[in-house]
Amino acid sequence: MTTRAHSGKNVWMDRIASLNELLAQDPNNAFARYGLAMEHSNAGDFDRALDEFGKLLAAHPDYVPGYQMAAQTLVKAARPSEAKSMLENGIASAKRKGDTHAESEMQAMLDEIGS
Repeated sequence: MTTRAHSGKNVWMDRIASLNELLAQDPNNAFARYGLAMEHSNAGDFDRALDEFGKLLAAHPDYVPGYQMAAQTLVKAARPSEAKSMLENGIASAKRKGDTHAESEMQAMLDEIGS
């Protein structure tokens, strides 16, 4: 079991290293930035994840999944008021892009968090 946990950590570290390498070559690679943010979020490193989501959304303000996943990360980090704001921005972005599916998912999440 120790070996499996250790190898799982190595895989995670390899993914982080690969994504960082992609970003070193192209800091505006939205997919790599999103992937890096997700890796950190899934590992429970919420501050680092949110930093990456912030960089992603600053460079790509209409990268709709970034808002949704950043909001989920904020909820996991017990920061609901910031999550609400992120969702409101994400809903506006989804409307601009005509992404009704993402818009409805984020609205449902916003409703679930409450007002």
